[in-house]
Amino acid sequence: MNVREQFGNIDIYLFDQLLKGRIAPGMRVLDAGCGNGRNLVHFLREGYDLWAVDRSAAAVEAVRALARELAPDGEFFPSEERFRIEPVEKMSFANDTFDVVISCAVLHFAESETHFQQMVSELWRVLKPGGLLFARLASGEGLEDRIRPLGGGRYVLPDGSERFLADSGLLVRTAEKHHALQVEPLKTVNVENLRCMTTWCLKKPHILFFDPIEERSEERLPEGTGETDETGTGG
Repeated sequence: MNVREQFGNIDIYLFDQLLKGRIAPGMRVLDAGCGNGRNLVHFLREGYDLWAVDRSAAAVEAVRALARELAPDGEFFPSEERFRIEPVEKMSFANDTFDVVISCAVLHFAESETHFQQMVSELWRVLKPGGLLFARLASGEGLEDRIRPLGGGRYVLPDGSERFLADSGLLVRTAEKHHALQVEPLKTVNVENLRCMTTWCLKKPHILFFDPIEERSEERLPEGTGETDETGTGG
């Protein structure tokens, strides 16, 4: 078996987490926004306690077929329970279920910052204390003069795609809101000034002494202004 057969088209930065020993056999892993399962080949082959969701029925069926191919002993069945058609911002899993939650090229499909925060909060909710959240998402870091704003945190990128772009400030504030521990520095890769992808790795603390940090009151719209907040995988 060659490397591609063993690992498929796994994201290289997710592979880095495997090499660092942060994702190990026996862990319960969720791919939230799994797409067609490009990151799941290794986990299926090695018998991880694997689960996945995506809002696309076609994508989830592709993952179920992949599981049938790579795990013919039926370990991952019934696949309807393991691989679910659900949006990332509203998953049916209980709190504190997974040792690792993967969100690869998903969060930049948020419709607004509100939607982005809903997705992150849900990823955090299902993650066990001590667990790892691995996320890769498009960002505006280094492309500030090349992107066109659409409103609500969404932009047109130089490659013509439309994405929600989280800058480092938003990622740091969001991590602080959830009392997250940063596993390693934010890493952003610029692809020929057409798009940028940021890797975001967080650990959920074992004990929370406080509720998640509320948004500062001065950031909220004053009553009576008539304005409304804008509200509301993969890649």
